[in-house]
Amino acid sequence: MGSLGPGRKWPGAAPALSEKSGYEAVHAKLGGTAGKFPVPVRSGAGTGFLFCKRSNDLLKGDDIVNYSFSERVKSLKPSAIREILKNSSAPGVIPLSAGNPAPDAFPCEDIRRISAELLESTPIEALQYSVTEGYSPLREHLLSYMRKKHGVGGESDDILITSGAQQVMDLLTKTLLNEGDTVLCESPSFIGSLNTFRSYRAKLRGIPMEEDGLDVEQLEAALKQEKNVKYLYTIPNFQNPSGITMSLEKRKRVYELCRDHNVLILEDNPYGDLRFAGEDLPSIKSFDREGVVLYAGSFSKVVSPGMRVGYAIGPKEVLQKMVVCKQGEDVHSNIWAQIVCHRFMTECDYEAHLQRLREIYRRKSDVLLEAMERYFKPLITWSKFQGGLFAWCTLPEHIDMLDFVKRAAQEKVCVVPGTAFLTDETESCHSFRVNFSTPTDQQLTEGVKLLGELAKKEAKR
Repeated sequence: MGSLGPGRKWPGAAPALSEKSGYEAVHAKLGGTAGKFPVPVRSGAGTGFLFCKRSNDLLKGDDIVNYSFSERVKSLKPSAIREILKNSSAPGVIPLSAGNPAPDAFPCEDIRRISAELLESTPIEALQYSVTEGYSPLREHLLSYMRKKHGVGGESDDILITSGAQQVMDLLTKTLLNEGDTVLCESPSFIGSLNTFRSYRAKLRGIPMEEDGLDVEQLEAALKQEKNVKYLYTIPNFQNPSGITMSLEKRKRVYELCRDHNVLILEDNPYGDLRFAGEDLPSIKSFDREGVVLYAGSFSKVVSPGMRVGYAIGPKEVLQKMVVCKQGEDVHSNIWAQIVCHRFMTECDYEAHLQRLREIYRRKSDVLLEAMERYFKPLITWSKFQGGLFAWCTLPEHIDMLDFVKRAAQEKVCVVPGTAFLTDETESCHSFRVNFSTPTDQQLTEGVKLLGELAKKEAKR
């Protein structure tokens, strides 16, 4: 029997096949044996192909396996950023669209040494099953570290190690939300989290961003107006995609509003350690004495995103349910990676490593800012950022942003359209996101120059 890959795109038109089909029909048509020749097919489930024994085999009529997707995932779309990244790796493309750490930010030698020692001395510890909550030494060290350095985590809190911070969003949503419940989000916000919320068929209510964080008056109105609000999702430090940092005054007000309306706060802080300008601000979780805030942290931007180690610190009662949900997803997160993260924090000079990262991103941000000052003004403006990996750039209203982004891609400069980060992607948006951590210095300068030249051309049209 041939094999069908639903959703696999095929160049050109594929034959339309009916939705009536079954194993027997496909099996008979292909002669009972899979082959090496792909034949494109399409149905209501999408476009795919079957592998046939002969190159002239072509299924017709009822010969198609039809897949019926759940209501929960039918409307889901691939991440716009992931799709753009597929093109940004092509030769000659300037990748201003990624969100990856800089290549020189990885502690490769330390990870290599720690891994070698681990696999030499106690390999079974890294290769065997473990507990869902996470590697105990890492959990204990992180709780102590976060309490001492950031004031995060009280007596009523616990910690759960996750497969990246993205899983924190998924587990909390699975734990708290019923279909149709409301999640309040900054608008714009991180597309990965938005897609997670959408996958559970949540109602998203966007709260507009201002220069010092979300609009607290709009937040208060939403808390009063919306029904079944389960939590507010916020990235207070160097927000993705805007780069904006929430002011101390607003952090306190956000906490008070959500506490008074009995709404949980999901505080996502993947970039907090990457501040290269200004003064550190306390996390919202550090104000928490009533069990209002669940804090999401990650090693992705400070050690390695490929290791997929994140964590949640929050009310024990909530985390206990998240543990049960995680058991049904992946049993536990990668144990080798957890042990490596623990040993890296405790055996290496972790604070010196963080300072080195700040210096890397301070320098790269300077390259970007210098180029934008030179080539973007006066047409393109950008939001102020003091850390993180992103700049949020805004075009004049008479320049169509989506058309601009498409034309930039034709010039081999990839940026992310601002609509990808909106709770309602049909809203008007004149902004796009630029990343400065992944490109080389030369790519940053050349990419910004090309974008600036394109904006001038578009302004004259």
